[in-house]
Amino acid sequence: MTESEVVEVEGKVAAVLPGTMFRVELKNGHQVLAHISGKLRKHFIKITVGDTVKMEMTPKDIDKARIIYRLRNANVNRNAPIRSFGPRRR
Repeated sequence: MTESEVVEVEGKVAAVLPGTMFRVELKNGHQVLAHISGKLRKHFIKITVGDTVKMEMTPKDIDKARIIYRLRNANVNRNAPIRSFGPRRR
């Protein structure tokens, strides 16, 4: 694919599917099936439900996309556990 054939869009992850596949909803309500790019795999970028992502799509197939970037979300609650290192010993 060349740069002229690719369309960049933003969407919100609606579901995490097996095999590093994601169901992403675009701003117009259309849902696409997306997979992560190699650089995201290489750098272990974690993507969860509610993340806003930037994707590449081809005009030929508008039902599939490739996630190329995870945008920073300040208000997403990831339900991360509070780290506890146990009681302090004296």
